[in-house]
Amino acid sequence: MIASLLYQFWLTGDEILIVVMDIIYLHGMKVDCVIGCWEWEQRITQSLVIDLDMGFETCKSAESDALEDTLSYKDVAKRVTSFVAESRFHLLEKLAEEIARIILVEFPATWCRVKLNKFGAVTGVGDVGIIIERGSKT
Repeated sequence: MIASLLYQFWLTGDEILIVVMDIIYLHGMKVDCVIGCWEWEQRITQSLVIDLDMGFETCKSAESDALEDTLSYKDVAKRVTSFVAESRFHLLEKLAEEIARIILVEFPATWCRVKLNKFGAVTGVGDVGIIIERGSKT
């Protein structure tokens, strides 16, 4: 799904350079995985909710209306879900970095934001997690 269109303008003499970055997003992916620093956490699975925002210029796919010209959010969801479900990390930071690496190396995204939410990890706190951004918005 296309979330928004970001425009950046630069004045270079008499010219204006416009850089366009669209965002394709996947929000609310729920995945059970082994995550946590404590010994007991390494013996159980816990649910994470993952939100992904991926920078990808959609001009070509908007013109062609062809799946092969876009970043397939279905393929991203399958790859990330599979990776996370099979992973065993201590820190959300490490998992977030690995997800960002997958998105930027295996898919045509130029930038990504990865949000991991480990609901209820701290007593009395609803949402606990990390948000990282990697890549270039330009």
